[in-house]
Amino acid sequence: MTIYLVRHAKAGSRSAWDGPDDQRPLSKPGRRQADALVDLLVPAGPSRIVSSPYVRCRQTVDPLGARLRLPVELSDALAEGAALVETSALIDKVGDETTVLATHGDVIGWLLDELARSGVMLDDDRLEKGSIWILELEAGAVTSARYQAPPE
Repeated sequence: MTIYLVRHAKAGSRSAWDGPDDQRPLSKPGRRQADALVDLLVPAGPSRIVSSPYVRCRQTVDPLGARLRLPVELSDALAEGAALVETSALIDKVGDETTVLATHGDVIGWLLDELARSGVMLDDDRLEKGSIWILELEAGAVTSARYQAPPE
């Protein structure tokens, strides 16, 4: 099975946003990235989409959910600052189907560090907004992780 770990698309500046950070939306370039992610992810045939509850993550995968007519499930295990044990448990839970997970750079970074420590070879170390880490799983364990640059 394959998990597509998507970092949320470009959002407005933290310093320019005066509301709660979890409500900060995508910027115009971020909305274009979210739309372009649809064309990258539809051919993979995901059967499940799970997102951080943060608005910018949901907005990143909402167009994909609309195209595939799939609900976007929300999980605190993908929220900014989520504990690695929670994120790993979510991956274990969804690892039996092709899934898209939308989350934040810190969550992806911690997960990739853990995978590298466990012997999974990473082909890159970037965490650009709108990028995808493609995790291949066998018997519930991640066996490879490869990076896909964000759409422009």
